[in-house]
Amino acid sequence: MEGNRYLTFALGKGRLARQSLELFEKIGITCEEMKDKETRKLIFVNEEEKMRFFLSKGPDVPTYVEYGAADIGIVGEDTILEENRNIFEVLDLGFGRCRMCVCGPKEARDLLKKREWIRVASKYPRIAKDYFYNKKHQTVEIIKLNGSIELAPIVGLSEVIVDIVETGSTLRENGLEVLEEVCPLSARMVVNPVSMKMENERITRLLRMLKEELSIR
Repeated sequence: MEGNRYLTFALGKGRLARQSLELFEKIGITCEEMKDKETRKLIFVNEEEKMRFFLSKGPDVPTYVEYGAADIGIVGEDTILEENRNIFEVLDLGFGRCRMCVCGPKEARDLLKKREWIRVASKYPRIAKDYFYNKKHQTVEIIKLNGSIELAPIVGLSEVIVDIVETGSTLRENGLEVLEEVCPLSARMVVNPVSMKMENERITRLLRMLKEELSIR
């Protein structure tokens, strides 16, 4: 790709980054430095393509992109919705598929149907509030938690939870179930608005290549 400026990517750490790099390799973009599990480097460079990559915790990716520290980010849709940053969401990458759901014991289903006042525990208070207040028009108290969300209804902290569900096995093991689906989720590519203007040709070309690859998978 042309240009003297590096195009910088922020990748969500873990499986998301691995799947992103695998996808990039299929369109001819590699970053061998990132494959070294012993490295302590923070920035990884592909000099030929004038691209830089760095790994970040998922919730930080939209922040790096909004402030222009990264031109492009790859992160889950849940993070995009929760962080609500000033960024462009440009592509559904198709991997990391799961669902955001309202979950709880089966007896909580009636509380949802009758739209009664309940407490809702979640790592995603913005998503939970938007769902209950703007879509269900149900008054709730949102309780922000950071881990083991399934514990909340079991110990009586909340009636239900809003959380990501992949297989549902953890819910079943703890006597909980999916009561309502909030929205489907997957990995998305996001772009800084200024970068989209300044690097439009390079970013548009990258998107075209990715779309072509995704269409034949």
